[in-house]
Amino acid sequence: MGSTVRPNRRAIQRSIQPSVTPPSLSRTAGDTASPDAVLRQVIMTRVTQLDATVHGLVTGIVLGLSIFIATNWLVVKGGEVVGPHLSLLGQFYIGYSATFVGSFIGLGYGFITGFALGWFVAALYNWLLRFRKER
Repeated sequence: MGSTVRPNRRAIQRSIQPSVTPPSLSRTAGDTASPDAVLRQVIMTRVTQLDATVHGLVTGIVLGLSIFIATNWLVVKGGEVVGPHLSLLGQFYIGYSATFVGSFIGLGYGFITGFALGWFVAALYNWLLRFRKER
């Protein structure tokens, strides 16, 4: 069997370290921070922040498709009264009803509501993260 060559720890660190160190992470002569600590801070800073627009898009797509699928499920299922509980969304979403056409209206409203909610949650999370980092 052949032996595998494993790179050492310093080679891995050099390959994943950014080429330009952010000013907040630059080291001075008296700084005793280890390279592991600097690397950990760079990774945590870049990983922990959320992109509010992407978070909003994903949440909007999920909520919009959920309303669309739920409405069409009830329309296909049929019955005497189609989706009395889901029809209550018409109180909030003008023009929405538990019909095939209403499912497209619900898709739009669901996307808008989900986008706003997802964007707000991500922006609030990023704000709290910055607030915590400043303390």
